[in-house]
Amino acid sequence: MGRDDTIFALASAPGRAGVAIVRVSGSAARFAVQTVSRRSPPPPRRAQVRAFRSSAGEIFDRGLVLWFPAPDSYTGEDVAEFHIHGGRAVLAAMIEALAAIPGLRAAGPGEFTRRGVESGKLDLTQAEAIADLVDAETEAQRRQALRQYDGALAKLTDGWRTELAKALAWAEAAIDFSDEELPDDVMTDARQTAALVKDAITARLEEGHRGELVREGLFVAVVGAPNAGKSSLVNALAGRDVAIVSETAGTTRDVIEVRLNLGGYAVILADTAGLRAAADHIEAEGVRRALQRAETADLVVWVRDGSSPDSALEYNDKLDSNSVVTVWNKADLPWPAAQDGLKLSLKTGDGLEAVVEAITAAAREKLEGGGEAPLLTRARHREMLEEAVAALARAEAQDAPELFAEDLRLAVRAIGRIAGRVDVEDLLDVIFRDFCIGK
Repeated sequence: MGRDDTIFALASAPGRAGVAIVRVSGSAARFAVQTVSRRSPPPPRRAQVRAFRSSAGEIFDRGLVLWFPAPDSYTGEDVAEFHIHGGRAVLAAMIEALAAIPGLRAAGPGEFTRRGVESGKLDLTQAEAIADLVDAETEAQRRQALRQYDGALAKLTDGWRTELAKALAWAEAAIDFSDEELPDDVMTDARQTAALVKDAITARLEEGHRGELVREGLFVAVVGAPNAGKSSLVNALAGRDVAIVSETAGTTRDVIEVRLNLGGYAVILADTAGLRAAADHIEAEGVRRALQRAETADLVVWVRDGSSPDSALEYNDKLDSNSVVTVWNKADLPWPAAQDGLKLSLKTGDGLEAVVEAITAAAREKLEGGGEAPLLTRARHREMLEEAVAALARAEAQDAPELFAEDLRLAVRAIGRIAGRVDVEDLLDVIFRDFCIGK
């Protein structure tokens, strides 16, 4: 793919629709407008109705043309948009007409956004946020992606990078002008600044993977004894039958997952095998997987039978009590003893709303922790900051100013890679690999 090529692609969702948008970007965008509409581009950012013609001169649709001359466009290049009717035949005719123009080719995944990064219109964190906005399924994902697109993460990391760059300048001054009369506290200030930045980054890393969980989904395991009501609760939360419900104990043998929006948060809900002494090796494997899922889940919903307290309580010791929501089911039946906690009857639906609220509150605490600070949304961000912290830890132990300065330089470089301030080329293929065509 050449950077000088002019690219085109469908920029709206594929499939039958009222309107479809086809975007063109590059030096031949003006020629594309002239060829398809037989007229020069309209005034910048003003829509005009045009007839669109095939390479044979036949009118195949009438729609709108928008013109965004460089550098004031999404990609930083000349950009044209054709707003056409969203039928498959109309779209195919537009794509065929553009493909017939010399110098134009179909865009690759994320190539429009990539050109925006390369033109300096966006940094890497904003480009990632665009992908997250396109993929957002919940309110929490949308809010997080929009904060990142508005530059929250880039401002945070750029602030650390700026502070370390000042400390590095002081250290290099102490090295280069060691024979000059410099203030005695130059190196002291540099070390103090490096220590403060290291502590700030470490605190951010210790907050957990909250940003990644918001983007990818919180794993919630529903566990308990056979016939406690696990599958019925999963079906109730999902609003459809995703798990088999039967009076026969041990119906669920494997982990069944369903993705859903719970109170504005993306949740991967897992129904697991009943916890008991297994009757055969297949059920034993199901119990093993259930325990493994419970121990690795971000949140556990523990379903217990209030009418006949189950034997699963012994497994509770293996879990973090702060990550468990206990639900007592079968409140419509007589109970041998009163139980504290959430009471539910999946048969009548009584108590279900309170259970949903409790699970949502636990998920909110896990994902947001009560704060609105910018979050690390990808493993790449975390890896770069861990690399920076390691370099700063080495710097603290260095007595020689030259070695101290070198470790500071490595930390500055690692932080700069988050927003693409340095070494951007080797990151582009990785970041745009999973983008959709036309973005």
